[in-house]
Amino acid sequence: MIPMKYIAVYTTTGSREEAQRIAKALVERELVACAQISEIESFYRWDGITQNDHEFRLVLKTSAERYKEVEAAIGALHSYTLPAIYALAIEHVYPPFAQWVNERTCIR
Repeated sequence: MIPMKYIAVYTTTGSREEAQRIAKALVERELVACAQISEIESFYRWDGITQNDHEFRLVLKTSAERYKEVEAAIGALHSYTLPAIYALAIEHVYPPFAQWVNERTCIR
């Protein structure tokens, strides 16, 4: 097995339904191995006003090689004008889990 670099891609949505729709699409397209959704509270500035909203955070586990495709898919599926889409490198990965991610996200 060729060592891969792994990432966790993050984005947020305004509804659980949208988070579920994006998560399902990315898993079905084999762009991510799995997606986790959690409810969060966000504070941010938008149009010069401090906002406070309930949102849903997606954490998407995949390989670094798939980032651009994941980013494009989220952008196409997302309802926000400016969705937060970013990735964090995963430094250490349990080998059996890494193999599972590889099997679900490998570029064919």
